Amino acid sequence: MQLAHIPLDHLNISALNMRHGKRAPDISDILPSVRARGVLVPLLVRPNGQPETFEIVAGRRRYFAAKSLADERGEGDPLPCAIMEDGDDADALEASLIENLARLDPDEVSQWETFSRLVRQGRTVPDIAATFGITDLKVKRILALGDLLPKIREAYRREEIDAETVRHLTMASKAQQKDWLALCADPDQYAPRGFQLKQWLFGGQSISTKVALFAIDEYPA
Repeated sequence: MQLAHIPLDHLNISALNMRHGKRAPDISDILPSVRARGVLVPLLVRPNGQPETFEIVAGRRRYFAAKSLADERGEGDPLPCAIMEDGDDADALEASLIENLARLDPDEVSQWETFSRLVRQGRTVPDIAATFGITDLKVKRILALGDLLPKIREAYRREEIDAETVRHLTMASKAQQKDWLALCADPDQYAPRGFQLKQWLFGGQSISTKVALFAIDEYPA
């Protein structure tokens, strides 16, 4: 990689950055340091096809902190950047996820989006696991989110569905997922979750009448 100092107005957020398109990040924790010492860790950037302009693959928060400081002072200093070779999307995606995992684990749906794109770039499950220091099983579980209907994935991203429930839903057929969503949408119905969802999906489990807490001969069901 080539190292260079690049003016703020020659930088923009890459679509390959995991958090591209989302609202501006919270920079309150790093702004005092940037205000006192500037940006010390280089941003990871790549050419974006325009002369002397680059897109940020990793370092979005540092970029926003520098912009905030430039707004305060009326001018901004060029930022230290490591310039990647153009055309290596897989490496760019990995770099973005590595940085975010080192700071704060992103939600699993974001990981799935990135891992899926890496698979399309030719990376294998062991490749991805080795890159991010996680097990093959963890990678497979994240990739399994691709078996979910988009509405379920988005509900999981919004933390409306817990991890145990979503794990069971990855094993459900599309028809079962649609039926489960219909139960969720009906205020008069109960949508099973957790271990109850597993029983609902796979036929339940017989319970001996010996442990009943009521009189069996009076039970109408």
